[in-house]
Amino acid sequence: MADSALLTQLQQGCESLGIALGHDQQQQLLRYVALMHKWNKVYNLTSVRDPAQMMSRHIIDSLSVLPYLNAPSLLDVGTGGGLPGIPAAIAYPDSAVTLLDSNSKKTRFLQQVKAELGLSNVTVVHGRVEQVSLSKFAIITARAFASIDDIIELAGQHCEQGGQLVLMKGVYPAEELAFDSSAFHLGDVVTLKVPDCDGERHLVRLIKEKG
Repeated sequence: MADSALLTQLQQGCESLGIALGHDQQQQLLRYVALMHKWNKVYNLTSVRDPAQMMSRHIIDSLSVLPYLNAPSLLDVGTGGGLPGIPAAIAYPDSAVTLLDSNSKKTRFLQQVKAELGLSNVTVVHGRVEQVSLSKFAIITARAFASIDDIIELAGQHCEQGGQLVLMKGVYPAEELAFDSSAFHLGDVVTLKVPDCDGERHLVRLIKEKG
């Protein structure tokens, strides 16, 4: 697909979501898709092979949660190919974004993305979330990474007091919402409307107790 068609797809997606990105940010996202498409052939970053599908199912899907990821510090757990962390880093250049994954091929790809897109606000960490030593974050996000109970257990330690776990889910996670935690309480569950994406999308926000 030509860059012009992908750019139109991105711009229409942003308009539907009510998100404003500058020219340079749009170009960075196009280059990110191109890098993902190129490296995917060797590194198997995603099962999605078509750039237009990458734009809709990965980029625009990630952009749908941008309003909930605006914070001084963000940790993307199990980031894989950098979703939603890379789009968040592009949209919020003043936010310090850490991308964490246990797959060394994926973190090598992310280092390349950081270099080629000039993302000085991105830190790439290779490791398991329950084992790495990190600073505390205002927001921790995860996209199809684990159950709510598991994420609290594995990643909750990296969240600052009063911070949030912002978790991307598909269908309404009714059973998972019965999580057992004294450290976090449910903030809300947001229903997301993602253009060009089939299926339900929900965002679960958990608040870390102060004290």
